[in-house]
Amino acid sequence: MTDDSKARPPRRASTRLLHAGREKSITGQFVNPPVVHASTVLFPTVEDMHKGRLRYNYGRLGTPTSEALELAVNELEGADGSVLCPSGLAAATIALLSVLSAGDHVLVTDSVYGPVRRLMDGLLHRFGVEATYYEPSVGAGIAALFRPNTRAVYTESPGSLTFEMQDVPAIAAVAHERNALVLFDNTWATPLHFRAFDHGVDVSIIAGTKYLGGHADVMLGTVSARGARVGPLKQTHRDMGMHVGPDDMYLALRGIRTLPIRMEHHVRSALAIATWLQGRPEVARVLYPALPGDAGHALWKRDMTGGSGLFGVVMRGWSEAQAMRFVDSLELFGIGASWGGYESLATVPQLAGIRTVRPWHAEGALVRLHIGLEDPADLMADLESGLAAAAA
Repeated sequence: MTDDSKARPPRRASTRLLHAGREKSITGQFVNPPVVHASTVLFPTVEDMHKGRLRYNYGRLGTPTSEALELAVNELEGADGSVLCPSGLAAATIALLSVLSAGDHVLVTDSVYGPVRRLMDGLLHRFGVEATYYEPSVGAGIAALFRPNTRAVYTESPGSLTFEMQDVPAIAAVAHERNALVLFDNTWATPLHFRAFDHGVDVSIIAGTKYLGGHADVMLGTVSARGARVGPLKQTHRDMGMHVGPDDMYLALRGIRTLPIRMEHHVRSALAIATWLQGRPEVARVLYPALPGDAGHALWKRDMTGGSGLFGVVMRGWSEAQAMRFVDSLELFGIGASWGGYESLATVPQLAGIRTVRPWHAEGALVRLHIGLEDPADLMADLESGLAAAAA
């Protein structure tokens, strides 16, 4: 190490993500790693095969493409090890299976992503894992819900659809006192804006389908861990035969290179539009923790360094039918289940039964918006036209 390198300040995220996974042993003379379509790997001798002497042994177990993406995700998360899964839900499943066994109990936020709730109440319940849901605002009060067999807490902040912030450090402190692990869905803020491991999280989950890919053309999930949790995570991933196609891995790796720039635009536009909507007479509340006045703003300001392009809008006195007319009339907002791509989206979530601890009550129908990379002035004009159409 030279004296110059010792004095060099830490590199910032945009610089680190441009260079992560680009080791010469992976890329050779090229800027980008090769997109390796492979199943069989050939060995020089049978002994080499038996002893696994090659860097790559089988397509499902790793290629230059997967290694490059794993290294980039490690850099993004600040993790010691990461695995790649074919969807965000698959990533959540692998994360849970890596820490839970039959007879275990897990605490789950009541604002959890709907498919994860179905996983808890269906497959994991059948396999002998019991889940208890907790109020997202519980904080250190979660201690009252622990049992002798509680092995993990599954968190997501802000919450899916309704965007409640959680006191993750307080929850983690309680969990660690009781030898339980904390799993966290970090899709909304991404590790650019929430450093999960620095706040007590043990296993971090990202639906890479969203911002990591960034172009609405990738299905991907990632799970990352540090220290002793890496081994069980990778073993579970291997035992379950999880694998991502090389083209999706390449597209996600390309998306990571531009993630900081895209997120900056998403957040700037979302904050401008959320602020504008907050002043509209048709709007009762905007559910966006980065917005001053939001119920979770203090926690967001304490723990996160930025926001996201995704938020909810509670319409004042609107029925679901009126909200549907509003969304149907929009021209620049697509109607789709995902988010995190370059395009703006609008949906009317079906909220019946999404809570089991405390029912969701609001002043009117809920509209969820994802603010894409279009000019925010054009998006606001489109939303204004939609509001007028809904009123008519």
